[in-house]
Amino acid sequence: QVQLVESGGGLVQPGGSLRLSCAASGFTFSRYAMQWYRQAPGKERELVAGITSTGGSTGGSTKYADSVKGRFTISRANAKNTVYLQMNSLKTEDTAVYICNAARGIVDYWGQGTQVTVSS
Repeated sequence: QVQLVESGGGLVQPGGSLRLSCAASGFTFSRYAMQWYRQAPGKERELVAGITSTGGSTGGSTKYADSVKGRFTISRANAKNTVYLQMNSLKTEDTAVYICNAARGIVDYWGQGTQVTVSS
């Protein structure tokens, strides 16, 4: 049974930091590209950050939405079947449900999400 379980969300003040985790099970984690998406109320889901699978010459390459470049860092620990999102210098506009995604070819899996609220 495939599972993606996010954790680490919460309430933080502007300028603060959070580290999200996504624990994966039920599939070969290292072969999947991993992504973090977010969805704010009334807005479409958007890609925040992604990291490629660790096979091949481009293994572990990362990409970021322009709005989070320089503030967020995605990483993965294949030994722990976990992907992380380190979020620094948080802004009120970062408030959203953050959702983990695993993708390989036409197959993808989604977590349930974790709420991040940035407010003073």
